[in-house]
Amino acid sequence: MRLPTLDGCASASRRSGARRRAMGSVRLPSSKPTVYKSYCINTCKMVQSTSIFLLLFIRLASLLQYEGSGYSVDASYNEVNAQEAPSAPFLDYQGIRCRTLPAIPNGSYQCSSSVFLDSRCDYTCLPGYHMEGDRNRVCMENGRWSGNEPVCVDIEPPKMQCPVSREKVAEPDKLTATVYWSPPLVKDSADGVIKRLMLRGPEPGSELKEGEHVIRYIAHDRAQNKASCKFTVRVQVKRCPILKPPLHGFVTCGSAGNNYGAMCEYHCDGGYNRQGPPTRVCQFSQVWSESEPICLPMQIIVDLNSAAAFMDQFYEKRRLLIVSAPESTNRYYKMQNSILQQATCGLDMRHVTVIELVGQPPTEVGRIREQQLSAQIIEELRQIMKLSRTYFSVVLINKFGVDCERYVEPVTADEIFTYIDTYLLSHKEIAQQAARPDTCE
Repeated sequence: MRLPTLDGCASASRRSGARRRAMGSVRLPSSKPTVYKSYCINTCKMVQSTSIFLLLFIRLASLLQYEGSGYSVDASYNEVNAQEAPSAPFLDYQGIRCRTLPAIPNGSYQCSSSVFLDSRCDYTCLPGYHMEGDRNRVCMENGRWSGNEPVCVDIEPPKMQCPVSREKVAEPDKLTATVYWSPPLVKDSADGVIKRLMLRGPEPGSELKEGEHVIRYIAHDRAQNKASCKFTVRVQVKRCPILKPPLHGFVTCGSAGNNYGAMCEYHCDGGYNRQGPPTRVCQFSQVWSESEPICLPMQIIVDLNSAAAFMDQFYEKRRLLIVSAPESTNRYYKMQNSILQQATCGLDMRHVTVIELVGQPPTEVGRIREQQLSAQIIEELRQIMKLSRTYFSVVLINKFGVDCERYVEPVTADEIFTYIDTYLLSHKEIAQQAARPDTCE
């Protein structure tokens, strides 16, 4: 559609003037020309106003035009051409892809639509591992995956199975037991690898003392997760009742004295002989073998042919204290005899036997306890020990028949005991005296 222009209004005015000139010979009423002229002027003003409004509208449209609007302005013809509006642009969502997700250590993932749009990938960890982070990710329209990559961490300690606690009886004649056990069964719940296994306590095959022993194992996996277990080993020593020493004797035992397998030997004091088995053994049933022996006073034989044979029966058994006096009425003899009678217990503890040689031949008397010595043995003893019949004397002889000390005056019991305890006691006798109280007090 073509719209009227300002030039068209002007040409219409000119045509109107020409028409008036052609009609110059025609006279119109005076009122007619005035009406026509007024109509023409008003019409041209209206057309001119309309044209200006359209020009302003076209200018404004040209300023607001944009690509794809469907309208364009033809400035040369002052026309507006209407075109069909284009449809919305087409987006190919099917072509959107995300990058392939990397594999995660100690885990995996599974996707619903590979790497395409809206594909969901779910992560899982291997047994023994714990997931930290997003458990799933989705491929978005911008070609990226949602969330962040998770990690699988090992937070579970290893699985351990310790050996069972046990009890072991000490070996015979010993207070210890050799104990063996297998190391614990250890496995990591994640990758099955144990980095370090430590033992706190004795090792298998150790010789353990009596009592309870705690053995502890500690395991570490590669993630430094720690697990521990413990068990106990109890070593028991079977014991028999403690043996009491026999009267006038003592007992020596191996090991601890009354433990299983211990052997005890019975001994009698000097001047006493053992009657019964010499040894007893503590059995597994905690009962002693054999029966208990006793110590009986030794039988002193006086009916011998020589003093040497008489002395031999005391060798390593008894000490001898020989008292010699010219007569039984001797003052020193009576004093000494009274002292020794009161010291009988102490002398017996120190294994001392008293021999008396009193008087002159042929009425000379030799006596040991209640037994009488023959004249031959009396004479030989005086010669061997060089004992004179003319004065009082006392001779102390050790267990080996050696003359150790002589006195020409009565000697007290304390002097005799001090000398024996200081110079004549063996180490065994000293230990025996320390182990048992003095029964003479």
